[in-house]
Amino acid sequence: MLANYRRLFAVPHVLSLLAWSLIARFYMPGQMIAVTFLVEGWTGSYALAGLVAGAFPLGAALVGPLRGRMADRGGTDRLVLTCAVVFSVGMLGLVLLPESLWWLSLPLALGTGLFGTPANQIVRSLWPRMTRGPERQAIYAAEATTQELLFVFSPILTAAVVAFAGARWAMVLLAVLALLGAAGFALALRRAGVAGPAPDDGDAEEVEQGPRRTLLRHPALVLLFLMCLLMISGVMGVDLVLVAWANELNAPQYVMVLASVWALGSLVGGAVAGGLRGRPRLVLRCFGSALGVAVLVPFVPPVTHLPTPLLVTPLLFLSGMALAPTLAAVMSRLGDLAPTRRRAEAFGWMATAMGVGGAVASPLSGGLIDLMGIAGGVLGAAVLILVAALLSPFVPVPRPEAAPEGETAEPAGDGPAVAQGALGPAPR
Repeated sequence: MLANYRRLFAVPHVLSLLAWSLIARFYMPGQMIAVTFLVEGWTGSYALAGLVAGAFPLGAALVGPLRGRMADRGGTDRLVLTCAVVFSVGMLGLVLLPESLWWLSLPLALGTGLFGTPANQIVRSLWPRMTRGPERQAIYAAEATTQELLFVFSPILTAAVVAFAGARWAMVLLAVLALLGAAGFALALRRAGVAGPAPDDGDAEEVEQGPRRTLLRHPALVLLFLMCLLMISGVMGVDLVLVAWANELNAPQYVMVLASVWALGSLVGGAVAGGLRGRPRLVLRCFGSALGVAVLVPFVPPVTHLPTPLLVTPLLFLSGMALAPTLAAVMSRLGDLAPTRRRAEAFGWMATAMGVGGAVASPLSGGLIDLMGIAGGVLGAAVLILVAALLSPFVPVPRPEAAPEGETAEPAGDGPAVAQGALGPAPR
């Protein structure tokens, strides 16, 4: 199982790019917690708090493809730094906002979200450029897995600061970490020599004649974008449920435990998946994620009132085990199907889909919690992930790459095969 990882981290600069991209994204999981506590304290409403929290990913969603096209042209180090500076200033502006003007937090959050650090879409577009075959499958699994470390430590740190110093200081901390992480990632891009555009690999099938067509005209990519939207809506819905559950018990420290156990399960599942041979089975992983969230419904209030939320942690761990493998399979499939010289744009559209999913999840889950309690929020999240799973059988599978000498070729997996990295002309 470790062979894939050993080969992967022998590739120059992969480890530094992965590490700094994760540091640049460290603020993301904790941001929703800090914003939710801040705005709920102002308004007393989870729906309004979810609306403000959702404005951040919505802002990022609006500019995802644009920033992807900018990254495809080069200068990714400057792009990352510029976004990080403006984003940090916006976060500090929200901290200084008077409680009586809480309604200004919505446009401020949306504007700040426009400059969220694009480290995720940039680094994901680099992996097909730097790796191939089993190493490529392993790096997407490694990224999805190590990203779960963010969902372990970022909520712990954020909730701890909220509990002991207040939500405003948690926002300040996240703003500083976002700026420092982006600076390190920009430097790593320069050292690796990948801040410029992707080299022309001479694939004639990918040369577009005439005006560049939108990637939304490729059905396979649209399916993946829609699946990302639904899955992230469900995942962020569960995150908001955990925050609301802890807040109702007047015990914010429970967020640290519950969110961390869920993320730890995802980390373990992703680590195992990254060491497996062959192409990931997208359909199986998607349905596993939906089942993992659905089994939580009977064990949360008002269906069941447990003496302590800690009793649900074993189920949370098992539920999380399918998350990182599923996200890794989706990202890997997108990296295979997207045109080589438009991969950053494709991952920009994925970032947009995820941002829209986050923007939908926050007010939707907040409304369900206000109306139906914690169980309503979990049920809504399970339904969203299930719909994504129902779409997964229709995503085509690229043809397997030629195996390195001494190894057998990867099985094609589920679904119809298409040429790797070239979807052909878009339908008219």
